[in-house]
Amino acid sequence: MPNGMNAQGGACGAAAAEVDVVIVGAGFSGMYMLHRLRGLGMSVVVFEAGADVGGTWYWNRYPGARCDIESMQYSFSFSDALQQEWRWSELYAAQPEILRYAGHVADRLDLRRDIRFSTRVTALRFDEAVGRWQVRTDRGATVSARFCIMATGCLSTARVPDFPGRERFAGETYHTGAWPHARVDFSGKRVGVIGTGSSAIQAIPEIAGEAAHLFVFQRTPNFSVPSRNQPMPPEHERGWKANYAERRRRAQQVRNAIFLHLNDKSALAATEEERHAEYEARWQAGGLPFMAAFNDLIFNKGSNDTAAAFVRSKIRALVRDPAVAERLTPKDYPIGTKRLCVDNGYFETFNRPNVTLVDLRETPLETITSDGLRTSAAHYRLDSIVFATGFDAMTGTLLGIDITGRDGRTLRDAWADGPCTFLGLTIAGFPNLFTITGPGSPSVISNMMVSIEQHVDWITDCLAHLRARGVTTIEPTSPAQDAWTAHVAEAGAKTLYPLANSWYTGANIPGKPRVVLPYLGGFPLYRQQCDAVAAGGYAEFRMQTSHEAAAARL
Repeated sequence: MPNGMNAQGGACGAAAAEVDVVIVGAGFSGMYMLHRLRGLGMSVVVFEAGADVGGTWYWNRYPGARCDIESMQYSFSFSDALQQEWRWSELYAAQPEILRYAGHVADRLDLRRDIRFSTRVTALRFDEAVGRWQVRTDRGATVSARFCIMATGCLSTARVPDFPGRERFAGETYHTGAWPHARVDFSGKRVGVIGTGSSAIQAIPEIAGEAAHLFVFQRTPNFSVPSRNQPMPPEHERGWKANYAERRRRAQQVRNAIFLHLNDKSALAATEEERHAEYEARWQAGGLPFMAAFNDLIFNKGSNDTAAAFVRSKIRALVRDPAVAERLTPKDYPIGTKRLCVDNGYFETFNRPNVTLVDLRETPLETITSDGLRTSAAHYRLDSIVFATGFDAMTGTLLGIDITGRDGRTLRDAWADGPCTFLGLTIAGFPNLFTITGPGSPSVISNMMVSIEQHVDWITDCLAHLRARGVTTIEPTSPAQDAWTAHVAEAGAKTLYPLANSWYTGANIPGKPRVVLPYLGGFPLYRQQCDAVAAGGYAEFRMQTSHEAAAARL
């Protein structure tokens, strides 16, 4: 047992515990990372702010919370036994079921004994004298680790805008990203939902079915497609389980790492009738594969316009009041450049007599009052307010921790003009620090489970390589990082994503540098580049043995 660790893997006593690796976060990435490092025989402790495993699925318990990736693909592939034994009840799993799956994985692999729950990491400081990270938590513990692996998630720092008067509201307030664990009862209440992003689009139909009246405060309308969710068809499950290996392999050959049928044809090469038929088929089938209707929807504005026009026509057909339909119809950014939403009756909800849409572009929010919300045109009396205002995506959680690398330089300083990484996995000046699905990797543009497994496997192989060669510290060179950061920007510029004010570019956070945060070159190309770096002996990295480090300090 490592010095200073108790039987549950937690730090105890005043002295600093020593482990090989600290993992921050016990969502799917942290759990799989722990499993792989155990296979290397390393001593590991995981710190998790929540009271159990699950990450985003532990915190996002809002009504209607559901994955937008089909259940059969939203699971680990590293263990055939795991993927064969688990039974999903729906095509698109709801939050409680995904959380149960996370718990099942933790139980199956006996992971919890190395996880310290309800413990938040507050600071990481690299001690150059010994080549180790000193990790501090909000419980007063300090742990010394050779390596730190940030499994903190891309959407884990909830954003609540500083609306005037927010502290005066006397009713109940909630954020979709930090929902209470006990059931929230909206029956008989006047509820306001602020925001119309992915979380709101899932929550609004559920809340509308319960509340006396629901007011939806919208600043930017969103494109959404129906999920066509249903109980899991037995033949669908059998088909996947009989062909998992091949379908997983084929998914990794697709830009977003989702197994789907891609129509390898430009939308502009099809006739109007062909385009409509393809879009209609995709709409009826449901889900994110809508954006695979043609091969250039995220690159070619003319092609994208045809898909956007189709979805706009559907919104106008679904919403009976033409004025409300127009307010719900996005017009100023290409479809897919904000995260495409997948819904269960979202647009139809605005046909209900107890639902009112308030357009904050037409009548801006002025203040939250003690009993409601006032816009420039009216006061809305509310019993409860739901902030569906999103996250400080991809960088917010990392920058919320006081991380100090070589020469006393903080991550906040290093990323003052936007995040710079090598492969979204490592950061120059921060030795032995790895980020799972960090900025500069496909992450949120892909099936997260596929990206998580790829990152964890790459890090595991890297650590095994270091141990075999007696290497104690590793970090990317500045030229390698600069080249990768430029490549990420170039890949983003070739798409339509920069045309939208979205969290993909940090536009939802005032003062946040405007850069394309995920890698948009596609998962297959990204994986090839990661594999090439490993096959080349990690030539893009600066590595030191303990003897070299000691000599450098003399």
